[in-house]
Amino acid sequence: MATLSSFSSHPSSTPSSNFVSPMLQPFLEHQGSQPDPGPDDEPPFDAVPDNDSLEFSSTTNNSAVANHNNDPIKLLHVSFNQDHGCFAIGTDRGFRIYNCDPFRELFRREFDGNAGVGAVEMLLRCNILALVGGGDSPQYPLNKVMIWDDHQSRYIGELSFRSEVRGVRLRRDRIVVVLEQKIFVYNFGDLKLLHQIETIANPKGLCAVSQVPVSFVLVCPGLQKGQIRVEHYASKRTKFIMAHDSRIACFALSQDANLLATASSKGTLVRRGADRADIYSLAFSATAQWLAVSSDKGTVHVFSLKVNPGNVGSDRSNSPEPNPSGSSLSFIKGVLPKYFSSKWSVAQFRLPEGSQYIVAFGHQKNTVVVLGLDGSFYRCEFDPVTGGEMMQLEYHNFVKPEEAF
Repeated sequence: MATLSSFSSHPSSTPSSNFVSPMLQPFLEHQGSQPDPGPDDEPPFDAVPDNDSLEFSSTTNNSAVANHNNDPIKLLHVSFNQDHGCFAIGTDRGFRIYNCDPFRELFRREFDGNAGVGAVEMLLRCNILALVGGGDSPQYPLNKVMIWDDHQSRYIGELSFRSEVRGVRLRRDRIVVVLEQKIFVYNFGDLKLLHQIETIANPKGLCAVSQVPVSFVLVCPGLQKGQIRVEHYASKRTKFIMAHDSRIACFALSQDANLLATASSKGTLVRRGADRADIYSLAFSATAQWLAVSSDKGTVHVFSLKVNPGNVGSDRSNSPEPNPSGSSLSFIKGVLPKYFSSKWSVAQFRLPEGSQYIVAFGHQKNTVVVLGLDGSFYRCEFDPVTGGEMMQLEYHNFVKPEEAF
């Protein structure tokens, strides 16, 4: 079930009956609503500017900002945007948006009292955000997705469900909402429901969507333990892959949506010798030359991916082919990879154990950005030829700004 609403700038105002299109000129003053698209219409694809240099407006919504004391904030959520150039955090009092390189806070929105935001999904670098409540005192009901336009400093829509929202993914033309055992795909222009997908229990809200304009690919858990479902919407094809014997821990799509990396809860994808590792995140580099992995072992590994495009997607298994950097991978039916070990990683970065970390490749060549649920931000560099320990370039704690390298 979804409801469409238009809101004034005050978070607690009563919704009216009109929906304001979130795709309408996000960096210009709002000039009024356009006619709603017809039932079969798609929003214009250039409605959100395709310009990675664009950033958020700096206007402050005074009605939503509170003067908090110096009590430490509680971090509820950390995630990168789609191009890994920014990241968002949700806290027990609001949300913040940061730039990765150079590291700096772009803006924050903090609400009166304890008002937790448990999920923040960015749409590239524009001013549209999807927000979900979280923490001990949620700002929004846990079964709702709130669409926030920071240029207008107001909510422009909401989606309501019968159970808690586990995750949200955005494209320029789609909103994907993940529940415990179901995924809903909506048109971004009018929030029309386009597709429903049944999944196995998915408490982490695992889901990945491509950002390639001409090819919408969605990856999610299937209906069986260890199974992956891949939806190719352009060709109207669905593919099921038995990736693991145990449940899926995480997965990642390459930017061109041609490669998929998966990890299981038993660490059968990536191991540290014989010691089991819980994989927290996987990330491809922009060219899919490298794969970064973070785990509970306090180490980020970078693997070299030697892909033969002619073999990806074939039915023939390829034996691992060592490359000069020492990595070894096996490609089977386009799923990357079936198994590989951390002893083959090209580069490593040691982190304090005890926190969960997510990882992405930086915009500077051969750099990796690491975010921790303890508020840590690391930017490091690896040598693609000699490998070994990465060099730390930068450290910040975004919940304790005084702690910086």
